[in-house]
Amino acid sequence: MLPAPGLSHVCDLDVSVGPIRDLGDMPRGRRRFVPILGGRVHGPRLAGDVLPGGADWQVGRADGILELVARYAILTPSGVEIAVTNRGLRRAPREVMARLARGEPVDPALVYFRTIPSFEAPAGEYDWFNRSLFLATAARLPDKVRLSVFEVG
Repeated sequence: MLPAPGLSHVCDLDVSVGPIRDLGDMPRGRRRFVPILGGRVHGPRLAGDVLPGGADWQVGRADGILELVARYAILTPSGVEIAVTNRGLRRAPREVMARLARGEPVDPALVYFRTIPSFEAPAGEYDWFNRSLFLATAARLPDKVRLSVFEVG
């Protein structure tokens, strides 16, 4: 039997988001768009700012699961920009998902919210991001998304 992979904490993000734009029903489900307004990154291996201008594109599936793909950039204190594509799933009982959709506070323990961020960094001090897989736990708060990112070892 092969060993289970380990997780090493990289950073935490607080990503400020704007109001949800509901684009309506589409062939794959209900399409939504959430603008990313900015934010902060802090942790043992990465710090900086989430730059405004990104977005989280979401599809609410018929089975109640929300698929998301967020794209944004992080600016480090040394001036390096790192591109992020973060794919994930959020699920909870329907009444909890409805509260989240209305922007109400919900205990994160009631919601399964996991993402797989991928990073694209230029050569140099952050190019190690290009060579690993990452996993994140997340929580949707009324005005932001909070993430804890881990490198899979």
